[in-house]
Amino acid sequence: MKLISWNVNGLRAVMKKGFMNFFTEADADVFCLQEIKLQEGQIEMNLPGYHTYWNYAHKKGYSGTAIFTKHKPLSIQYGLGSEEHDTEGRLIALEFDSHYVVTVYTPNSQHGLLRLDYRLLWEDAILSFVKSLDNHKPVILCGDLNVAHEEIDLKNPKANKKNSGFTPEERGKMTQFLSSGFIDTFRHFYPTETGFYSWWSYRSNCREKNVGWRIDYFLTSQNLISKLRNAKIHADIWGSDHCPVELEIDL
Repeated sequence: MKLISWNVNGLRAVMKKGFMNFFTEADADVFCLQEIKLQEGQIEMNLPGYHTYWNYAHKKGYSGTAIFTKHKPLSIQYGLGSEEHDTEGRLIALEFDSHYVVTVYTPNSQHGLLRLDYRLLWEDAILSFVKSLDNHKPVILCGDLNVAHEEIDLKNPKANKKNSGFTPEERGKMTQFLSSGFIDTFRHFYPTETGFYSWWSYRSNCREKNVGWRIDYFLTSQNLISKLRNAKIHADIWGSDHCPVELEIDL
């Protein structure tokens, strides 16, 4: 089973930059998107063989998530069920026979960490939600989690220790998540490798220089570890400031 996750930073924009070529070639069983930046009716996509699920932000042209899946889920949940967290379209959870798939677009703490306090509340809510799912069935969680967990997950760790996405608070929440019974699947296969990133600033030719951050993830319940087959970062796929990430798993 192949799963893909991609923060497209505007689905309408990336559709003009070869999105469907990659989508068709990837032939994923589940394809998750973050930061779709659109409202219902603003895009037409021909995706035969896929069931499509969308969670739009209330604010136009902002945030939002989607999941395209070949297998029809048993149930669908949009958001966490909390008005505080559910206006920005940041989560979709699908239940299947043997597992859940959850896609998440974690709030950015913003320049000057103006939204860090809210971000930490979100982290607590997500962990509680995913743990509740995990009590029933194993969970595959993917998306732009807006944190580089360890120093090997970004090019310039020393210069970014007080910046959004690499603060001790954000990194600590990721550590807490993983210690609660979940696996960072890329680090499961590649525990010490450096230079693997999924996001690059548009400034200063960062993509060309590979000055990036690994902030897009597939996390799974610990009891799926024997079923993991491979994890990939598709750094050669352009169109967004993020690239797609992939998980192969036997389910």
